[in-house]
Amino acid sequence: MAQILVVDDEPKMTSLICGTLEDEGHQVTTTVDPSEALKLIDQHSYDIVITDLSMPGVSGMQVLDRALARGDCAVIMMTAFASAETAVEAMKKGAADYLIKPFALDELVIQVKRLTEQQKLGSLNAHYKEAARGNQSKKMIGSSPATVKIRKLIEQVAPTEATVLLTGRSGTGKELAARMIHDLSPRSNQPFIAVNAAALPETLMEAELFGHEKGAFTGAEKRKLGRFELADCGTIFLDEIGEVSPAVQSKLLRVLEERQLMRVGGVDTISVDVRVIVATNSNLKEQIGLGTFREDLYFRLNVFPIELPPLAERGQDVIELAESFLIHQLFPHTSLDPAVTDLLLKYDWPGNIRELRNVLERAVILSGGEPLSLEEFSLEIESDPLISGSTGGVAGTGLESTEKEMILAALEQTGDNKTEAAKLLKITRRRLYSRMKIHGLKP
Repeated sequence: MAQILVVDDEPKMTSLICGTLEDEGHQVTTTVDPSEALKLIDQHSYDIVITDLSMPGVSGMQVLDRALARGDCAVIMMTAFASAETAVEAMKKGAADYLIKPFALDELVIQVKRLTEQQKLGSLNAHYKEAARGNQSKKMIGSSPATVKIRKLIEQVAPTEATVLLTGRSGTGKELAARMIHDLSPRSNQPFIAVNAAALPETLMEAELFGHEKGAFTGAEKRKLGRFELADCGTIFLDEIGEVSPAVQSKLLRVLEERQLMRVGGVDTISVDVRVIVATNSNLKEQIGLGTFREDLYFRLNVFPIELPPLAERGQDVIELAESFLIHQLFPHTSLDPAVTDLLLKYDWPGNIRELRNVLERAVILSGGEPLSLEEFSLEIESDPLISGSTGGVAGTGLESTEKEMILAALEQTGDNKTEAAKLLKITRRRLYSRMKIHGLKP
């Protein structure tokens, strides 16, 4: 969808072009006064200007010059008095195309579509060059019940237009889940634009999300499309949504409710068609209580929540992920030594999947191309503590009791409260979950 200005001193012509382009979904402004056209170009931001060449008072060449002076506008010239000289002159000045009256409206529609696609492609290329993306698998690896459940939820929500809220600790694969939702959706052939709100300075966040006009602020040398416009017809993924400032939250709420935005320094309302997926590793409800996150925005985002569990709660997934990383990204090593496997299963992985990959990459470098062994890993495993007699129902013999019996006793004493049981056992809650799964206990 483009913002288009049509300039022609023939009212029927402007009306005909306007109706045709509006049917294609574009926002069209028309004028039969070329002097007014110059003012409109100064006051508004148009993607394309379609102007007649020969008009009283102000010529189409003057309209062309004014539009091109903005530096971010394509111009299509129209004339009933075609000549090689005028065509060459217009094209030399920078006109994008040239139509001879009478022309088929389908031809104009094709030209407009080509120009809008070129403009969007240029902005997308700039965005992708700026984006630093790590290598990521396009599928969620793992056969644990938790992972199977997540994949099923993704498959259920992907074909819809519902806004998705992904929660979970850092490194649990929220962006991968967002990409899977996009890839399985009807928008899969359209752009997927990822934005990390935590990486954007507050002063630039609004301009990055919604775009800005030329001269909107110091350094804004030309118009720039925001991430929402780049994601038009596709999906936008807003990571760390809890880091968005309250001022931007109100504008984000409007985009979500009305699918309209206004660039920084602009006066025109721009419609966008985007699927929105957001993610956070913070507690948004707590932020609402603190007054740092809007409650109405939270309810607008929390349409279809999906919580991604920490790696320590995904059991054997750790080994499947490790083998996948090694085979496809790091080193063609198809099996892991049993001692290494046991180590990976015992470790708590506070950094989750991201930490697992980093640990494996370091181990591969240290191994020098040889099969991995324990020597290449420097993971600190939390030891199984002695349980003191002060725990009451838990026997004071510590390691003399079996681990499973100790866990069951702690759970019974705390009424199946996992947090309190972990405190009683003097281990982390993540550690408790991982050991329960190893012993076949339902978490």
